[in-house]
Amino acid sequence: MEQNILLSIMAIIIGFGALVWGAERFVHGAAAIANNFGVAPLIIGLTIVGIGTSAPEILISLIAAYQGNPSLAVGNALGSNIANIALVLGITAIVMPLSVRSETLRREYPIMFVVMLLALVLVLDNYLGQIDGLILISGLFVMTYWMIRVGKKQQLDPKLDPMEAEFEQEIPDIPTKQAILWFIVGLVLLIVSSRGLVWGSVNIAKAAGISDLVIGLTIVAVGTSLPELAASIMSALKKEPDIAIGNIIGSNMFNMLVVFGIPGVMAPHIIDTIIINRDFAFMIGLSVALFIMAYGFKGRAGRINRFEGSLLLVGYFAYMSVLYYTAVA
Repeated sequence: MEQNILLSIMAIIIGFGALVWGAERFVHGAAAIANNFGVAPLIIGLTIVGIGTSAPEILISLIAAYQGNPSLAVGNALGSNIANIALVLGITAIVMPLSVRSETLRREYPIMFVVMLLALVLVLDNYLGQIDGLILISGLFVMTYWMIRVGKKQQLDPKLDPMEAEFEQEIPDIPTKQAILWFIVGLVLLIVSSRGLVWGSVNIAKAAGISDLVIGLTIVAVGTSLPELAASIMSALKKEPDIAIGNIIGSNMFNMLVVFGIPGVMAPHIIDTIIINRDFAFMIGLSVALFIMAYGFKGRAGRINRFEGSLLLVGYFAYMSVLYYTAVA
């Protein structure tokens, strides 16, 4: 028994490390391939990079649902969104206060809210079914189409949107063969590490008497948010705050549409009322806080300073405390 727990812990630790590096290589290769085929930097940033940073959550959701653990997938989707806003942006803003100037982001905020509210409405009947999952996953194609249209309208003029210039600096310039190699290596690592992480997490949950949902909301959610944390801190240090926040908004939308939708399609199941009253409430509340902090009212640029970043971090630990007390109650 102890040996199995030790192997599970090792699988989680190694899985997290391989997951982060695999996601980075996957995005690196995919972005370079698109760039070599003449795709505009803003379109690459809004679509490929956004999907790539959510690749760990997507793979874990697929594997968890396939193995009959849909609650782990649901917890991963909601927990990752909460961690992205409160933990990732909180730490990033403490390291480097974030100023938000991008008009693209100002358009993405309300869409993120709509996506979250759509997911909430679909499960108000306490059931996540195949129709619900299909509606959410279909929303991904609608959102991707909209993002491509936004990118085309911006053209290649960085004066129209500072994100254009920021993304252009970040996209790797490497030969196509090398880009394809990194894309494949990253994808394989994502698949293998996700399987190991899910296996280890489920084993620990069973041994500790904790639900798959709670494991998904905590350990797995934090682990799959590591790529967003690394990307956001690096973007902030490079004085690219729009990318830092853009990664979070894009990832949260992908999580709700795909990661939350997958278990509905593959493993329809009952949604506990506590998920709606606790986890959805925290996620939407934090999203409102992010909107107030980062959205520039009266023509002014939005800003998340260190104090506000600290408040977000406190909010995350408050949520962890609530999870703990409800789990042991």
